[in-house]
Amino acid sequence: MADSVQHNKFRAIFDWFDQGQDGWLTQGDLQAMAGRFAGLAKDDPENATAMRDAFDLWWQLLLEHGDSDGDGRISREEFIAVMGENVTTPEHFETAILAIADALMRALDTDGDGALDRTEYVRVYDELGVPPVHSGSAFERLDRDGNGLISHEEWRIAICEFYLSGDPDAPGNWLIGPIDTVL
Repeated sequence: MADSVQHNKFRAIFDWFDQGQDGWLTQGDLQAMAGRFAGLAKDDPENATAMRDAFDLWWQLLLEHGDSDGDGRISREEFIAVMGENVTTPEHFETAILAIADALMRALDTDGDGALDRTEYVRVYDELGVPPVHSGSAFERLDRDGNGLISHEEWRIAICEFYLSGDPDAPGNWLIGPIDTVL
């Protein structure tokens, strides 16, 4: 069960990242996603650079550990395998995935209160290509204490649940919308 839940989430990420919509991930696809994320940090070059650097690291991990046929691109099957076997390991998770999440939170938390309100959260994900109907539902689930804000701690918990949890009911599974819905 856990494998299928994680595989569904990895499939959703693959589809989200496949900017060319050709069934392959390339360096250009990840650079395009990095650009979308970094674009949210318009006035924050430090965090924009941190996001781009983390996406570059993520691509290198995918290529080094997942490109089984050496063709310089990652298939859906290769992506699912490398995510579970390498990218989400403690050795790489912090520098590849949480680095993006932390930089994004810092860039979006313009008032420095350590949290995102519903409007900020929905706007961010809308700009990243996640429909507001999904991000609005996600916000309700990720705001664990119900105070109308997603704190940095709640954000990190959601990211960890999304990438690491096999629990089909984990709130973090909704990070980019329902895991059974292709973006």
